[in-house]
Amino acid sequence: MNADQECIFCRIVAGEVPADKVLDDEAGIAFLDIGPVAEGHTLLIPRKHAETLADMSEEDAAGLLRNLPRLGRAVQSATGCEGVNVLQNNGSIAGQLVPHVHFHIIPRSPGDEFHFNWPAGAYTEGRIDELAAAIREHL
Repeated sequence: MNADQECIFCRIVAGEVPADKVLDDEAGIAFLDIGPVAEGHTLLIPRKHAETLADMSEEDAAGLLRNLPRLGRAVQSATGCEGVNVLQNNGSIAGQLVPHVHFHIIPRSPGDEFHFNWPAGAYTEGRIDELAAAIREHL
Protein backbone atom coordinates (compact mmCIF):
# COMPACT_ATOMS: atom_id res chain seq x y z
CA MET A 1 0.00 0.00 0.00
CA ASN A 2 1.37 3.41 -0.97
CA ALA A 3 1.82 5.59 2.09
CA ASP A 4 3.55 8.83 3.07
CA GLN A 5 4.67 8.83 6.70
CA GLU A 6 4.40 12.65 6.80
CA CYS A 7 0.75 12.54 5.69
CA ILE A 8 -1.83 12.74 8.48
CA PHE A 9 -4.40 10.84 6.40
CA CYS A 10 -1.92 8.02 5.67
CA ARG A 11 -1.30 7.84 9.41
CA ILE A 12 -5.06 7.58 10.01
CA VAL A 13 -5.26 4.75 7.44
CA ALA A 14 -2.37 2.99 9.22
CA GLY A 15 -4.12 3.31 12.59
CA GLU A 16 -1.39 5.55 14.02
CA VAL A 17 -3.74 8.51 14.48
CA PRO A 18 -7.26 8.01 15.83
CA ALA A 19 -10.31 8.92 13.77
CA ASP A 20 -14.04 8.43 14.16
CA LYS A 21 -14.40 6.03 11.23
CA VAL A 22 -17.82 5.44 9.75
CA LEU A 23 -16.77 3.30 6.76
CA ASP A 24 -13.73 1.10 6.15
CA ASP A 25 -13.15 -1.09 3.10
CA GLU A 26 -10.33 -2.19 0.80
CA ALA A 27 -10.46 1.05 -1.25
CA GLY A 28 -10.71 3.66 1.47
CA ILE A 29 -12.08 4.91 4.73
CA ALA A 30 -14.51 7.60 5.79
CA PHE A 31 -14.39 9.44 9.09
CA LEU A 32 -15.82 12.54 10.72
CA ASP A 33 -13.91 15.76 10.03
CA ILE A 34 -12.38 17.20 13.23
CA GLY A 35 -13.02 20.74 11.93
CA PRO A 36 -16.56 20.30 10.64
CA VAL A 37 -18.46 22.84 8.56
CA ALA A 38 -21.61 21.16 9.91
CA GLU A 39 -22.33 18.30 12.31
CA GLY A 40 -21.79 15.05 10.45
CA HIS A 41 -19.22 16.54 8.02
CA THR A 42 -17.45 13.41 6.78
CA LEU A 43 -14.25 12.81 4.80
CA LEU A 44 -13.82 9.95 2.33
CA ILE A 45 -10.17 9.11 1.55
CA PRO A 46 -8.35 6.43 -0.44
CA ARG A 47 -6.13 3.96 1.41
CA LYS A 48 -3.34 4.54 -1.10
CA HIS A 49 -1.60 7.89 -0.86
CA ALA A 50 -2.32 10.19 -3.79
CA GLU A 51 -2.07 13.96 -3.50
CA THR A 52 -4.65 14.77 -6.18
CA LEU A 53 -7.19 12.97 -8.33
CA ALA A 54 -4.71 13.10 -11.23
CA ASP A 55 -2.35 10.97 -9.13
CA MET A 56 -4.92 8.17 -8.69
CA SER A 57 -5.43 5.27 -11.05
CA GLU A 58 -8.88 5.02 -12.59
CA GLU A 59 -9.36 1.69 -10.80
CA ASP A 60 -8.48 3.14 -7.38
CA ALA A 61 -10.75 6.14 -7.95
CA ALA A 62 -13.63 3.89 -9.03
CA GLY A 63 -13.17 1.69 -5.96
CA LEU A 64 -13.22 4.68 -3.64
CA LEU A 65 -16.09 6.49 -5.29
CA ARG A 66 -18.41 3.50 -5.28
CA ASN A 67 -18.87 4.37 -1.58
CA LEU A 68 -20.01 7.94 -2.21
CA PRO A 69 -23.76 7.42 -2.84
CA ARG A 70 -24.15 5.15 0.20
CA LEU A 71 -22.10 7.48 2.38
CA GLY A 72 -24.07 10.54 1.27
CA ARG A 73 -27.35 8.80 2.08
CA ALA A 74 -26.05 7.71 5.49
CA VAL A 75 -24.85 11.22 6.41
CA GLN A 76 -28.15 12.71 5.32
CA SER A 77 -30.21 10.15 7.24
CA ALA A 78 -28.08 10.36 10.38
CA THR A 79 -28.07 14.15 10.55
CA GLY A 80 -31.57 14.83 9.26
CA CYS A 81 -30.19 17.43 6.85
CA GLU A 82 -32.05 18.31 3.65
CA GLY A 83 -29.09 17.74 1.33
CA VAL A 84 -25.32 17.38 1.15
CA ASN A 85 -22.51 19.04 -0.72
CA VAL A 86 -19.77 16.77 -2.01
CA LEU A 87 -16.60 18.82 -2.29
CA GLN A 88 -13.15 17.77 -3.49
CA ASN A 89 -10.21 20.19 -3.80
CA ASN A 90 -7.10 19.51 -5.92
CA GLY A 91 -3.98 21.48 -5.05
CA SER A 92 -3.43 24.31 -2.60
CA ILE A 93 -4.68 26.88 -5.14
CA ALA A 94 -8.05 25.09 -4.99
CA GLY A 95 -8.14 25.08 -1.18
CA GLN A 96 -6.67 21.62 -0.55
CA LEU A 97 -5.11 21.74 2.93
CA VAL A 98 -4.11 18.07 3.34
CA PRO A 99 -2.14 16.74 0.35
CA HIS A 100 -4.02 13.43 0.19
CA VAL A 101 -7.14 13.01 -1.95
CA HIS A 102 -10.27 13.48 0.11
CA PHE A 103 -13.93 14.12 -0.51
CA HIS A 104 -15.97 16.22 1.90
CA ILE A 105 -19.57 15.15 2.47
CA ILE A 106 -21.11 18.22 4.08
CA PRO A 107 -24.65 18.14 5.50
CA ARG A 108 -26.75 21.14 4.47
CA SER A 109 -29.74 22.62 6.26
CA PRO A 110 -31.76 25.81 5.80
CA GLY A 111 -29.98 28.83 7.26
CA ASP A 112 -26.62 27.10 7.76
CA GLU A 113 -23.41 29.12 7.63
CA PHE A 114 -21.67 27.40 4.70
CA HIS A 115 -21.66 29.39 1.44
CA PHE A 116 -19.88 29.26 -1.90
CA ASN A 117 -18.47 32.22 -3.77
CA TRP A 118 -19.38 31.09 -7.29
CA PRO A 119 -18.80 33.98 -9.69
CA ALA A 120 -20.25 32.34 -12.80
CA GLY A 121 -19.11 33.86 -16.07
CA ALA A 122 -19.62 33.38 -19.78
CA TYR A 123 -17.42 32.31 -22.71
CA THR A 124 -16.54 34.59 -25.57
CA GLU A 125 -17.70 33.55 -29.04
CA GLY A 126 -16.11 30.22 -30.01
CA ARG A 127 -14.06 29.79 -26.82
CA ILE A 128 -16.24 27.03 -25.38
CA ASP A 129 -15.69 24.96 -28.53
CA GLU A 130 -11.90 25.52 -28.37
CA LEU A 131 -11.72 24.42 -24.75
CA ALA A 132 -13.94 21.37 -25.32
CA ALA A 133 -11.69 20.30 -28.21
CA ALA A 134 -8.52 20.82 -26.14
CA ILE A 135 -9.91 18.77 -23.25
CA ARG A 136 -10.99 15.94 -25.55
CA GLU A 137 -7.50 15.96 -27.09
CA HIS A 138 -5.93 15.43 -23.66
CA LEU A 139 -8.18 12.54 -22.63
